[in-house]
Parts: sequence; structure tokens; C-alpha cells
Amino acid sequence: MSNSKKIKEYINKQELDIETIMKEFTNYILKIIRSSNYNFCDEDIEEIASDVFLVVWNNKNKLDINKMLAPYIAGVTKNIILKKQHNNKATIDNIEFFENTIYDNNILDLQYESIEKNNIIKNELDKMKIEDRNIFTYYYYNAKSIKEIAELLNINERKVKSRLFRIRRKLKLELEKRGYSNER
Repeated sequence: MSNSKKIKEYINKQELDIETIMKEFTNYILKIIRSSNYNFCDEDIEEIASDVFLVVWNNKNKLDINKMLAPYIAGVTKNIILKKQHNNKATIDNIEFFENTIYDNNILDLQYESIEKNNIIKNELDKMKIEDRNIFTYYYYNAKSIKEIAELLNINERKVKSRLFRIRRKLKLELEKRGYSNER
């Protein structure tokens, strides 16, 4: 997949070439979903990927053909992930769900733990400098490489690596302080 292709390069005979987009971006979308720190089942992952392509198709007439497609797809994927996680959380919060479903306490514990960890990470990111937050977001949520991040932020790759190391260490310490260790 080429992250440097503009939307207009995916137009064939006045129509958006969704088949080519699906071939080129499926793995990219799956990487974003799997790096999102949410524990989606295989069916949810497939549904999210399908929904991304549906959104692209439904909005084909609104797309700026001179913009890059990869960032748009990354943003759509992230929004669908957040919506899916929100819907999953709403389902968990619904007491009728608990009354009418047999569930495993270990799975629920892991889900709550994952939500709590994500909230801790989000709160810590909100406290960071904008450049650190951007580095972390580009790397983990937008699936950008260290080289791409360095180019986007106009800094050298060693600085990106160093910042990522410090950010991860800071987040790890905060998670450990709150009772979450790597052993879980």
C-alpha cells in the first residue's frame, strides 16, 4: 500500500475504484484496529473494516480528490473503532444484558481493565506536550512509521524513537502506579 497516493489516483472512469482501495488498505485498517488497545473479536474486526469501506463509498462525492487517502482512512477507522468501543461499553453498562446473558467474570474483568487502562493512557496523553502526544498518536493510532512521523513533524528519527521510549516508559510507570503491571 502506498500512503502517498491521492484520492484522485483511485478514480477510474469517473467512479471511485473501491476494489483497489479494499485491496490496498485492508491490511492497513487491520493494523490500526489491532493496535487500538481494544480487544475486539474477529467478527468485530471484520465489521469495522467493512464499515470503513462503506463510509468511504458513501462519502465518495464529498472527498477532496487532491488529498491523500491514507490519513482519511486512518481517521475513519479510528472513529469507527471509538464508536464500536462506545457501543460495546454501553452494552456492558446495560443491566438487562447482565440479567439475560451468561457471562464469564474473567472476560468482564479484562474488558473493564482494558477500558480503565485506556482511560489512564488518554488522561496521561492529555497532560503531555503536543509534540509528544502527536508522536504517540501518529505511531499507535494512525499506524505511521518512525520515518513518516519524523517527516511529518520535521524532526529526526532518533528524536522520534527517543520520545516514544520516554512516553511508553511514562505510561508504563503510571499504569504500574495504578496497579497494572505487564504480568496481566
